[in-house]
Amino acid sequence: MSSTPIYEVRLATLNDAQAVADIHSSASQAAYRGLVSGEHLGGLSAAKRLSLWREAIEYGDPQVMVALEGGKVIGFVGFDRSRDKGTPATMGEIWAIYAAPTHWDRGVGLALWDGAREGLLEEDCTHVAVWIPLRNERALRFFELAGFKREMSSAKTVVMGSIKLEEVRLKRALA
Repeated sequence: MSSTPIYEVRLATLNDAQAVADIHSSASQAAYRGLVSGEHLGGLSAAKRLSLWREAIEYGDPQVMVALEGGKVIGFVGFDRSRDKGTPATMGEIWAIYAAPTHWDRGVGLALWDGAREGLLEEDCTHVAVWIPLRNERALRFFELAGFKREMSSAKTVVMGSIKLEEVRLKRALA
């Protein structure tokens, strides 16, 4: 009989910023391999992400939670109110959610999603959205298993440096 590991999930502190940046870099490179050019993947460095995550953690914009195993940060989620124009104040958004590639398919994402959902409920959000590249099958599968539904009419092209990605919004109720 196997059991699902239980991970500690808590608000990130400034001491977690480097681990968050490292995971963002390594997980992005692994997740986007084959979706974007090798040149673009090389630009997804932890050094470029460190100030972004340090500022987010310090100012809570977005709120950042980390998942830990044995005291080591193995994943993170950034969430807050939706950035989409015209959405009600009760619409939350998952801005980013990543687990270290060594911990994929081990329940880290689910633990982080649970933490973000609780945080969004505390902010009086009733629904949540996330934007995912259409070709990122792993992320689409994760969010669909978590109860999110694709809004195909929301598909848009996002320019990231010299590349273009097609993204789609997924939504679900929080309750």
